[in-house]
Amino acid sequence: MARFLIPALFIFCAFSSPAQDINGIWRGKLVMAPSGCFPVYNIELQLQVAGSRITGTAYHFSDSLNYVKENFEGTWNRDSNLIIIKEIGIVTFRIKEDCVPCIKTYRLSYHRGGGNVVTEEQLRGSWSTPTGKAIDGKTVCDPGTLVLTRFEKAAFKPELKLPLSLTGRKAELVREIKVDTGTVKIDFYDNGQIDGDTVSVYVNSMPVVSNRMLKTQPISVNVRVSLKQTIQEVIMVGENLGSIPPNTALMIVTAGTKRYQLYLTSDEKKNAMVRFIYEKPAPGNQ
Repeated sequence: MARFLIPALFIFCAFSSPAQDINGIWRGKLVMAPSGCFPVYNIELQLQVAGSRITGTAYHFSDSLNYVKENFEGTWNRDSNLIIIKEIGIVTFRIKEDCVPCIKTYRLSYHRGGGNVVTEEQLRGSWSTPTGKAIDGKTVCDPGTLVLTRFEKAAFKPELKLPLSLTGRKAELVREIKVDTGTVKIDFYDNGQIDGDTVSVYVNSMPVVSNRMLKTQPISVNVRVSLKQTIQEVIMVGENLGSIPPNTALMIVTAGTKRYQLYLTSDEKKNAMVRFIYEKPAPGNQ
């Protein structure tokens, strides 16, 4: 019996231990109080993880006409398998006039399915609001539990009108980089003197950074590249020319053990694009 318990315990730990990577899209159902505008609705968290820091976007939606989009930030303690995510602001929403959004905090842990569902990954836990009230300070937001499952593609895509600064300019390819790692970390800095350059960043035409000023502290973006998402195009849009035209940025790319340093330029006629292509690792390097 003792010989059986040891390998069985090892298998259980292997499936319940924290994953190497929780970047990506997690989706599930969120149950509110019966008196809520939508007692049950969909929630999708799009996570970007850099070390122990988490950033990303949350979509709460019942359909394409009723949704709330919020930014969030948080932390992931791999040792304790504790994930804390705090919504920090509403980006946009389209809901009934008498509905009031709740700003939520999530306490989650990572789980990987066993048995016949060895590939299913979940984030499980609870959610609450810091004050117990919605943003109007009056409507009650009762806490609840949550189970999210990993998905490859986003389920909800609100109508997105791309700005002329993206569609009306040429996307000039600066470099094409082949990577054999799942997550690429990108840091943007001002190139040289801090002169007020402001940028937006798009990944495959989806905004991930909006009107942020380049400084000595990096603007960080994580891009997931895999066999199912083999090409990712990152475009930096200069939203102004700063006090020293044109808009210039230093891009530091970290892909596994490899590091790249690129200089990007954007003006009223062109934006800067870097294309990442997944290349399967050589057999000896897997």
